[in-house]
Amino acid sequence: MSNVVSMLDLKGRRALVTGAASGIGLASAEALAGQGADVVLCDLKAEALPELAGKIAAYCSVKTAWRQVDITVKTKIDEMVESVLADEGPIDILVNSAGVNVPQKAEEVTEAAWDLVQSVNLKGSFFCCQAVGRSMIARGYGKIINISSQAGSRGLLYRAAYCSSKGGLDQISRVLALEWSKYGVRVNSLAPTFLLTPLTEPMFKDQAFKDYVDSKLLIPRLAKIEDLTGAIVFLASAASDMVTGTVLYVDGGWTAH
Repeated sequence: MSNVVSMLDLKGRRALVTGAASGIGLASAEALAGQGADVVLCDLKAEALPELAGKIAAYCSVKTAWRQVDITVKTKIDEMVESVLADEGPIDILVNSAGVNVPQKAEEVTEAAWDLVQSVNLKGSFFCCQAVGRSMIARGYGKIINISSQAGSRGLLYRAAYCSSKGGLDQISRVLALEWSKYGVRVNSLAPTFLLTPLTEPMFKDQAFKDYVDSKLLIPRLAKIEDLTGAIVFLASAASDMVTGTVLYVDGGWTAH
C-alpha cells in the first residue's frame, strides 16, 4: 500500500516561485516549504522578499533564497534562472504565480492594458517555463505549475485581456505536457475561482458583485488562498506523477455550470 504522506514529502526538492511577494505566490512558497522543499522567491517587487525568505527558512527549517525579476523581459528571466541554478542548485518545481489583471469593458480596453496583461500572464509565464524547463529536461525531472484561473475557460465580465491570457496559459500547459512528458517533466495548470484576500476584499463589498460570485459557487462560501495549498502540494509532489497537461480547478464548482 502506498504511503500518501511520504508521496507529499518534498524534502530534497527545490522550488522556484514567481509572484512570491504576496498572494498565491507567497502561499505557494509557504506550502511547499512546509512540506520540506527549499524555495526561491521571485518577484518584481523585491522589497519584502528578504524578510519573507528569512521567515520561511526559520519556520520551516528549509533553505531559502530570493531574486528580483521582471518576467516581461526574456533576458531577465534567463539571467535569473541561470543565477539560481549556479548559486542554489537544480530547480525541481516551478510555480508561475506572477500575474496581473486590468478590468475594463471590452470597448474600452487600452493597448497598454492589453500588452501588460499578456506580457505578464502569458509571455512571462511561458518564458519562465522555457528557461526552467530546459534544465528540467536535461535532468529528466520537473514539476511545473502554472497558476491559471477559471477565467481560462469561462467568460467573465470586463476581463477580455485576462480571460484570453489565462486561456492561453492553459494551452501552454497542454502543449508543454505533450512535448516534455517524455523527459519526466509534468506540466499542469491550477485554476482557482475568485479568492477572498486583502486585495480583493473591496470587490466583495460591492453587493452586486458578491451576489454574482455567490450565485456561481456550489460550495456556499468564498474561497481563500488557503484553499489552494493542498492542490499546490499535490501538483508539486510524487502524488501527481501520473498527472500532466491538465487544468485542476479549485473553483467551488463554478465551472460545473
